Amino acid sequence: MPITYESRRKHIQRFLTLSSLSLPLFWFPIVQLIIQQEFQMGSRLIISLDRTQWKNNNVLVIAVIYQKRAIPIYWKMLEKKGSTNLGEQQAVIKPVLRLLKNYELVILGDREFHGVELSYWLKTQKSPQKIYFIFRQKQGTYLKKHKGKYQKLSDLGVTPGTKIFLSNIHITKNKGFGRFNLAAYCQRQYSQKIEKEPWFLLTNLDNLEEVIKNYRHRMGIERSRRHSASEQCLKIVKPGVIILKVVKLILTALPT
Repeated sequence: MPITYESRRKHIQRFLTLSSLSLPLFWFPIVQLIIQQEFQMGSRLIISLDRTQWKNNNVLVIAVIYQKRAIPIYWKMLEKKGSTNLGEQQAVIKPVLRLLKNYELVILGDREFHGVELSYWLKTQKSPQKIYFIFRQKQGTYLKKHKGKYQKLSDLGVTPGTKIFLSNIHITKNKGFGRFNLAAYCQRQYSQKIEKEPWFLLTNLDNLEEVIKNYRHRMGIERSRRHSASEQCLKIVKPGVIILKVVKLILTALPT
């Protein structure tokens, strides 16, 4: 007797609930192959950390940026609305650090990831590879220069066309997180498309132009995302489609 549709459906359900089934098991080898083909071992990869709302799903995604496109590496479906916490951020970053241990990483994040805790955690990682980060800060965040007083980032007086780089500053009034570097930049207003607010970028890189250049990669994929939201959603869904195709092949091969 041939296998019925209902029987195949139950096979899929049981397969998808296996404890051994995981995203790294199916998707990581594909990502690793793409990266090995496009990037030399030991080279620098630009990694984007982002949270996106897709239909009714709140998704935290970490991706590698390649040719102004973000290729998802790992993601977590959040069972809540709103922003992420440190534990959720660490949960998507840790597997990627292990996967890309043979590469130098620069991790980018927007103002959702401004918390000093995440920056401190990355700064103190004992990892074989170099890990850099650039996280945009909110204008109301406090900083303190060496032997100075606390002031808000908005009080630095960053005007269009100006760039500032501050080394070894304290960020926020919370203590115990050590010192960081801060790059501030405001683009000239040549058109309405230029963002009016300055960038305040917390980092452990030590070169102003390098920080700005790297963070621009993130702004490039944001513009691409605005032009094609459906394409970006498809990039998140594709790994799941691949897994389902694998499942179908397995079930098709079952004896009738």
